[in-house]
Amino acid sequence: MGIAVSVLAVALATAAIYPLKSVAPVVALSVVYLPAVLLISSLWGPVPGLLTALLSAAAFNFFHIEPVSRFTIADSRNWVALAAFTTVAVVTSWIAELARSRSREAERGRAEADLAAQLARELLAGADTGLALAATSHRLAVALGLPSATIELGARSADERRRAIPLRDGGGSQLATLLVPHSIPAETDQRLRDSVVPTLSALVAIALRRDQVQAEAVETAALRHSDEVKTALLRAVSHDLRTPLTAIVAAGHALSSASLTDQDRSELSAAVIAEGERLAAMVEKLLDLSRLQAGGSPPKRAWVSIEEVVLAARETLETPGGEVRIAIPPDLPDLRADADQLERAFANLLENASRHGGGAPVAVTAAHVGDRLVISVVDQGPGFPAADRERIFEPFYRGAGAAHDTGSGLGLAIARGFVEAAGGTVTAESLPGQGTSFVVSLPVESRSGSAGPLAPRGQGTEQAPVVGR
Repeated sequence: MGIAVSVLAVALATAAIYPLKSVAPVVALSVVYLPAVLLISSLWGPVPGLLTALLSAAAFNFFHIEPVSRFTIADSRNWVALAAFTTVAVVTSWIAELARSRSREAERGRAEADLAAQLARELLAGADTGLALAATSHRLAVALGLPSATIELGARSADERRRAIPLRDGGGSQLATLLVPHSIPAETDQRLRDSVVPTLSALVAIALRRDQVQAEAVETAALRHSDEVKTALLRAVSHDLRTPLTAIVAAGHALSSASLTDQDRSELSAAVIAEGERLAAMVEKLLDLSRLQAGGSPPKRAWVSIEEVVLAARETLETPGGEVRIAIPPDLPDLRADADQLERAFANLLENASRHGGGAPVAVTAAHVGDRLVISVVDQGPGFPAADRERIFEPFYRGAGAAHDTGSGLGLAIARGFVEAAGGTVTAESLPGQGTSFVVSLPVESRSGSAGPLAPRGQGTEQAPVVGR
C-alpha cells in the first residue's frame, strides 16, 4: 500500500508542476514533492519514504529539468538543485520516521499506563485479592490480545499448554504466577517481561498487603468489641447477681432475730428460697449463653413433636403471668432437632411474653408453611419500638421500662441461640402499645430413610387454657 501510494503521489506532484512553471522557476518547484515524502514516511515508515524521495528526484529530473525526457542535466547548476532536493527529501523522510517512532513509543507508553491503571482498579478495588485475580487475568488477556491468561497465587508450574512467569515482590519472594500460552508473538512477550510483569508484581504485592492490613484491622476491631462486650457483661452480671444475693443476705440476718414471729420467719424463708431460685436460674442462663457463644452446645438431633416441646416449655415457667394458650394442630410434621434446646428456647420466649404481657393471655400457634414449621408466641403487652427489633436479642438488653424489669436480659439471646442451632430463625414484630409477636421458623426434614427416637405425640390442639406458674 505504501509503495502504491508513493508512486501515485509522485505522479500527481509531477503533473502539478506543469501549470506552476509559468509563475516560478522550475528549480524552485521541487518542493512540490516534499508533502508526498512527508506523508509516505509518516504513515508507512522509512523505506517507502526513501523510495518516494528517490522517485521524486528521478521524476523531477526526467520531466522538468533540461533536457527533458532524459536522465541527464545540461546546466550544472541544476545538479546542485537536484542534489539539494534529494538531500532535503531524504532528511525529511528520516525526520518523519523519527516522529513516527516517537509517536509509537508515546502510544505504547500510554497503552501501558492505561493497562496498569486498569489492572490496579481490578486488583485494588475488590474486597478480596483472590477473587479479583480472575477479572484481572481477563483484562490482561484482552489488553495484550492473548487467547488466555491466568494469575494464581503462589508458585505454579508450567504445563504442555502454558508457561509460567513468576510474579515476585521487592525481596524476591514469589507471590503469584502468571500463566500464558507458550506461543505468543515476540513483541507481546517482550512487552510482558519489560513492563507488564513488573507492574503486575507490584500490584499483587500491594493487594496482598492490603488484605493483610484489612485482616489485622478486622481482628483488632473484633478484639476491641470483645473487650467492650466482656466489660458490659461483667457490669450487668455483677448488678443482676448482687440483687438476689443482697436479698438473701438481708433475710439471713433477719432470721437470727429473736423477735420474729413464725409468720415473719416463714415469709423470710420463702424470700430466701425465691431469691435463691432466681439466682440459680440466672446462673443457668449464663451457662447456656456461655456454651452457645463458645460453640459448646452441639444439638443432639432426634425426631421430636413441636407440640410436646412447647407443652414441656410451658411447664417450666417460673415467672408469674397470665394464661398461656397453646393451639397447635395435631397433624404437624415432626422436627429433627434437639428437644432439650428447643424446650429451653420456647421456655425463654414464654417467660418473656408472660412477664411483659401485662397479665393478658399469651397465645402460641403453629402452622406448616412450605418446608418450614412456623410457631408464633404472641403477648398483649406494651410492645417495643421498631429500633429495638434486633437489640432485644442482645444479652442483658432490657429496653424501655428496664428499671421495673426483674428479668436477667438473657432469655431472648439464649432463645435465638438455641433456635439457630436447630437451623431455624426467630424474629420479633411489635408496635408500641400493641403487643409483641415472636415468630420461630424451623426447617422440616423428610423422614424417608432416617431413623431416630420420637417423643410421644400430643393430643392436638389444646382445648383449655393453662395458667403459667
